[in-house]
Amino acid sequence: MLNVFARARVSAALAPVGRALARAHVSPNALTVAGLIGVLIGTIGLAARGYLLLGVIVVTISAFTDVLDGAVARASGKSSKWGAFLDSTSDRIADAAIFGSLIFYLASVHRPVAATGAIVSLGGALTVSYVKARAESLGYTCEVGIAERGERLIAIGVITLLEAFGVPYALEVGLWLMAVACVVTVGQRMYAVWLQAR
Repeated sequence: MLNVFARARVSAALAPVGRALARAHVSPNALTVAGLIGVLIGTIGLAARGYLLLGVIVVTISAFTDVLDGAVARASGKSSKWGAFLDSTSDRIADAAIFGSLIFYLASVHRPVAATGAIVSLGGALTVSYVKARAESLGYTCEVGIAERGERLIAIGVITLLEAFGVPYALEVGLWLMAVACVVTVGQRMYAVWLQAR
């Protein structure tokens, strides 16, 4: 949903920054890689070790850097299939690092309910992305779902912040709600493709 309603506004807001970075000869692919490295530092280096608040801050900054790659590519005229492939692959690695670091942290502090929710959320998030990619490779459109990547990143950030500030069971409740939302999104996308395939 966020993908549909906010994409045009975000693109317009980031266009001036993209033009400035393009004039400075910043590569969009370099931004993609820098964003991924930042996410890995924030997740594996910080969140997995229990530094949740600092991890959220680093991941948020890195995710913003990653968003800029498209704006720079458009401004510089350097959009490419390789860039799109690199961006999508980096997003999947980042998703795995975010949930994987939470799984590791939660297992280390003996919180199996939240850890299991994170495992289901990870599987759901990767399946949501796969369903869309597979549908589009077959010529269908698949721009539906209540838990697309933008919503998931915002939700996991809020959930982790609530946990960092001491809200009881924030990760247990939040991660299981996200798991359900991912399952629903997979169903929505499969139904949308089924309607087109009929």
